Amino acid sequence: MENHQLILVLDFGGQYNQLIARRVREQHVYCEVKSYKTPLSEIKAMQPAGIIFTGGPNSVYDDASPRCGREVLELGIPVLGICYGCQLMAHLLAGTVSDAAEKSEYGKTEVRLDRTSTLFSDLQENEICWMSHTDFIANAPEGFRVTATTATCPTAAMENAEKKLYGVQFHPEVNHTPHGTDMLRHFVYDVCGCTGDWTMGKYIENQLASIRRQVGDGKVLCALSGGVDSSVAAALLSKAVGRQLTCVFVDNGLMRKNEGIEVEEAFKTRFDANFVHAKAQQRFLNRLKGLSEPEAKRKAIGEEFIRVFEDEAKKIGKVDFLVQGTIYPDVIESGLGDSAVIKSHHNVGGLPDVVDFEELIEPLRMLFKDEVRQMGLELGLPEHLVWRQPFPGPGLGIRVIGEVTEEKLAILREADAIYREEIANAGLDRSISQYFAVLTDMRSVGVMGDGRTYDYTLALRGVTTTDFMTADWARIPYEVLDRVSIRIVNEVGHINRIVYDITSKPPATVEWE
Repeated sequence: MENHQLILVLDFGGQYNQLIARRVREQHVYCEVKSYKTPLSEIKAMQPAGIIFTGGPNSVYDDASPRCGREVLELGIPVLGICYGCQLMAHLLAGTVSDAAEKSEYGKTEVRLDRTSTLFSDLQENEICWMSHTDFIANAPEGFRVTATTATCPTAAMENAEKKLYGVQFHPEVNHTPHGTDMLRHFVYDVCGCTGDWTMGKYIENQLASIRRQVGDGKVLCALSGGVDSSVAAALLSKAVGRQLTCVFVDNGLMRKNEGIEVEEAFKTRFDANFVHAKAQQRFLNRLKGLSEPEAKRKAIGEEFIRVFEDEAKKIGKVDFLVQGTIYPDVIESGLGDSAVIKSHHNVGGLPDVVDFEELIEPLRMLFKDEVRQMGLELGLPEHLVWRQPFPGPGLGIRVIGEVTEEKLAILREADAIYREEIANAGLDRSISQYFAVLTDMRSVGVMGDGRTYDYTLALRGVTTTDFMTADWARIPYEVLDRVSIRIVNEVGHINRIVYDITSKPPATVEWE
């Protein structure tokens, strides 16, 4: 990253690797995640102000465990080892890591801190920290002193301040370690000497300059799904190159209430780019006729998206650049293992095959989702678009169980809009990670007025999660669910029963199909 101090996170297979990078960036310090296999020459070339070793599920004394060379610790660059990273540091420097602990430590643990350590200077002597380990450091390496202990762990933290090498056995990056962010701040500012010069405003400026250099007077094409990532990428490109950009918004008729109108309005009124609104609702409905199996529906929607986009791209002719809204978690997840292949764009997979273009532009590939939202707001996108609920590529096509028809889509659109409106009215829209309605294919008997009804059952879903790999069902207050239920039954036809999904992931997925 040009002109920025950098903290480099070396990943050893820890589940919190992205979280560490996010926590560092929250301190206004730029941070990147790289594999533990990154060559020493590449690490040197990046000139990091500091390096963080992540946790990981392995034992350092197993030959097959991920490890880097001892040379990383001899570069004169400050290093912080977290959990497995701390044990690896001890192992590489001839300390003793043992598996003979009387008992493993998992979860919230009281840790006694030595407040003369730079990492813990303004914390309490006893802090709650999140532990997750079986192995432990029996003897710290020569030149190190122990700076934290627990009732069962003799080395909960250690340091060689002279060589700027620090290790903590717990996880400072998770919310369960209440003052963990303070510890990371001390490492980044007080040990590594960072000044906190990384802001979204500066990042946008750098990106605009870099895009203008790359594009020159070329033509740029962007497939706009209406999702947060593609909308922010399009807004950035529009600001950088204006009318050299053409955004193609494929309206598949499977979006939520008023979304097509909102996307068009946002781009036509705020940005100076060519905007093509491909209204293809009927084409998608035709493709979905007779299909009820989820995978068949997904495939049909994905293929039709590409066909519509292809038709629009032909009208434009040859372009020099194609924009993709790939974000940093995609890059990390697909590029840190043995494979270095970056996954095709999660909204519009397969597009490069159907568009004649020279180069790809991925302006968000170094940003996390919350940073993408921040960028969107700074670029002037309306809040309702930036804080849109996560929405699957196939849209309502996989929230209508069974065959998708125009009538079912209309019912679901209205019910879903009421649900989202009431969640927002209750002030819960930022605390629930994802919430939506599903129109089941099940009908049941009901009573309305004096008459018997036989109509659809609507399911409501709400989950809380930090990473969408696992998710817990959201504890929405009964009075909010009651209001939603009363309104939907009264305002939307053909629904006479409403259920709330109380299954976590696993065993269920977030979406129903």
